[in-house]
Amino acid sequence: MSSVSPIQIPRRLPLLLTNEGVLLPGSTMRTSVDSARNLQLVRSRLLKGTSLQSTILGVIPNTPDPASDAQDLPPLHRIGTAALAVQVVGSNWPKPHYTLLITGLCRFQIVQVLKEKPYPVAEVEQLDRLEEFPNTCKTREELGELSEQFYKYAVQLVEMLDMSVPAVAKLRRLLDSLPREALPDILTSIIRTSNKEKLQILDAVSLEERFKMTIPLLVRQIEGLKLLQKTRKHKQDDDKRVIAIRPIRRITHIPGTLEDDEDEDNDDIVMLERKIRTSSMPEQAHKVCVKEIKRLKKMPQSMPEYALTRNYLELMVELPWNKSTTDRLDIRAARILLDNDHYAMEKLKKRVLEYLAVRQLKNNLKGPILCFVGPPGVGKTSVGRSVAKTLGREFHRIALGGVCDQSDIRGHRRTYVGSMPGRIINGLKTVGVNNPVFLLDEVDKLGKSLQGDPAAALLEVLDPEQNHNFTDHYLNVAFDLSQVLFIATANTTATIPPALLDRMEIIQVPGYTQEEKIEIAHRHLIPKQLEQHGLTPQQIQIPQVTTLDIITRYTREAGVRSLDRKFGAICRAVAVKVAEGQHKEAKLDRYDVAEGEGGREHTLEDAKPESISDTTDIALPPEMPILIDFHALKDILGPPMYEMEVSERLSQPGVAIGLAWTPLGGEIMFVEASRMDGEGQLTLTGQLGDVMKESAHLAISWLRSNAKKYHLTNASGSFDLLDNTDIHLHFPAGAVTKDGPSAGVTIVTCLASLFSGRLVRSDVAMTGEITLRGLVLPVGGIKDKVLAAHRAGLKRVIIPQRNEKDLEEIPGNVRQDLSFVTASCLDEVLNAAFDGGFTVSTRPGLINSKL
Repeated sequence: MSSVSPIQIPRRLPLLLTNEGVLLPGSTMRTSVDSARNLQLVRSRLLKGTSLQSTILGVIPNTPDPASDAQDLPPLHRIGTAALAVQVVGSNWPKPHYTLLITGLCRFQIVQVLKEKPYPVAEVEQLDRLEEFPNTCKTREELGELSEQFYKYAVQLVEMLDMSVPAVAKLRRLLDSLPREALPDILTSIIRTSNKEKLQILDAVSLEERFKMTIPLLVRQIEGLKLLQKTRKHKQDDDKRVIAIRPIRRITHIPGTLEDDEDEDNDDIVMLERKIRTSSMPEQAHKVCVKEIKRLKKMPQSMPEYALTRNYLELMVELPWNKSTTDRLDIRAARILLDNDHYAMEKLKKRVLEYLAVRQLKNNLKGPILCFVGPPGVGKTSVGRSVAKTLGREFHRIALGGVCDQSDIRGHRRTYVGSMPGRIINGLKTVGVNNPVFLLDEVDKLGKSLQGDPAAALLEVLDPEQNHNFTDHYLNVAFDLSQVLFIATANTTATIPPALLDRMEIIQVPGYTQEEKIEIAHRHLIPKQLEQHGLTPQQIQIPQVTTLDIITRYTREAGVRSLDRKFGAICRAVAVKVAEGQHKEAKLDRYDVAEGEGGREHTLEDAKPESISDTTDIALPPEMPILIDFHALKDILGPPMYEMEVSERLSQPGVAIGLAWTPLGGEIMFVEASRMDGEGQLTLTGQLGDVMKESAHLAISWLRSNAKKYHLTNASGSFDLLDNTDIHLHFPAGAVTKDGPSAGVTIVTCLASLFSGRLVRSDVAMTGEITLRGLVLPVGGIKDKVLAAHRAGLKRVIIPQRNEKDLEEIPGNVRQDLSFVTASCLDEVLNAAFDGGFTVSTRPGLINSKL
């Protein structure tokens, strides 16, 4: 658009007040509309008008902040630019706002402001008309010289720019096609000028004055470009010299520039390629890496796949394909180390020493997959750490509790956004060797979701016959896991899928006996708690009797976690006393000088007791060491949580003690029965599962069928035990779900006691499943159950005869304290459960045959 405008603008123009920039004829500018006057102008003229005349505005620059909605119109600049509104963009959130794209047409001069509200309208006089330019010969010659000079500088400026840019090439064509009179305004809006300079050009109504004012601006821009080109040339020469001296790496660069970033990326790719060449990865993985690095070189850095491919190659280089640690194969040292770190746990130590011995004889042994199964707090995780320490291997723990996505194990495919390798490959990258000890913690708590079954994804990892070529989805290349020693931990095998359980070697880790807990407490727990609380053995003493009290009266668990917390509570209470004692000692040290009547210094020994007691905070520190006895336990931990209540609970018929196994270890379980008049119904309460309900029905059926044999009658004297009688069988702790096959003999004993009116021995506990014929079947968890009976202070334990072999696992001191009765049928169970046995009606003697 030429600034010598053939367009006739209206005599009355609405005024758009701006302070953002100066619009010159022939140029285009975006301006924001925020003030009330300008908003009203846009709404009334531009959004409603449809003719060309309604879209022509008068743009007045250099207005004092048009966004401030003052009542009075600010003083206006006398020269403005008539503009055509090309585009209107707006929104109403968070407040009304418009942006205009306007193109300058010609200059105008304000003659008179006609109205100020709702938006200013003025009578204007148009400038820059063709007929207004002088026609005298002298003026034409002067203008011709000025325009030629201006045109020469304009061409020089454009040729100094990069002609490969489309906008620059278009500008070069415009210089030839536009009339010379339009060039000053257009070039002034393009080159680097301030608003003040643009305002001076706008005020230059005379074309001669406009040429004279614009030429110095062009010359200044040309000189700036020359200086910039000279600087770039010097930099390129310096770079060439640096490359000639050190061709591998550039030293002098301008930090933060685009060229610098590209060079760094190229250097990184070269280093990555060198690492791939020198790495000892298998041939298949090497082929994949070479193929990917070739793709990476051809790929532009702006592509999203560039970063993904580079991350993949960096991971492949960092993985320990052939890097391993040397095992420490000293059996004697390993045995000592394991014994020092852990007390008891004979099975675990034996298995680790077997692995070490075989490894010493045969060097290429595959890593076994062990699974430690036992209640919480018995040290399964810490044993795994000790195994790694014994072997001299790196240790890495992977917590599987709550994992419900198979991609956590096998990784995501690289086609997904945010893909990453699985935990196995990540762990190998972390430890940096290919034969670490991996601890898969809480493998029985794996979840299952729509994203797949992670337990199924572990099948390949934990199969010694398959994991030599484990394929992670992210790597998509086989990795050898056969040298990794996998150790899984679980609280129970019931929730582990059978296929996964089949791949692991199960090692049961039972709960500790009282003697083992005492030994563990004084070897490991108490020293650890003293160190954590800043105490020394000279400040606190916890005798073994106190430890036994804590174990029996304040904790009832298979492990030692609660015991450890109790010691922590004791140490905190003692720390308060020790800190107070140090504070009082400091005050006593300061209480050493007091002037007496004869001028003699009175020391603490001379002071009267009254004077000491009158002085605040003056007292002797507590005696050291502080001995923790039962009274101190009650003060610190409160009253005992568990009491021996066995004899009280067995003070009436219809109560028996059973033994139950839980993931937390063994527990004793009471069974209570009562009878009342009714219609022969059997009621079971106590949150029982289907198996225990079946055991109860089996027990009552067996007793009904053998009622005459044992002289059992109901309240009315009938041998049919359910005749006009209802029986209620209850398992206390009704909120706890109970199920399992080991309560049959206990229910039979409880009902026999109810119907016979005799008391079950108060020191007897029992376990075993029954059949309808009265046989006693074996059950599991014998060691945990026997330890629970021992903790409860019971003396006799009845177990199935086929479980007699399990007694070998029980420590010798526990076997000495208990007497075991092995039963193959319910007759033997009842005889052992009642004092004096259980009377059976004698069968009639056999009649001798006369034949």
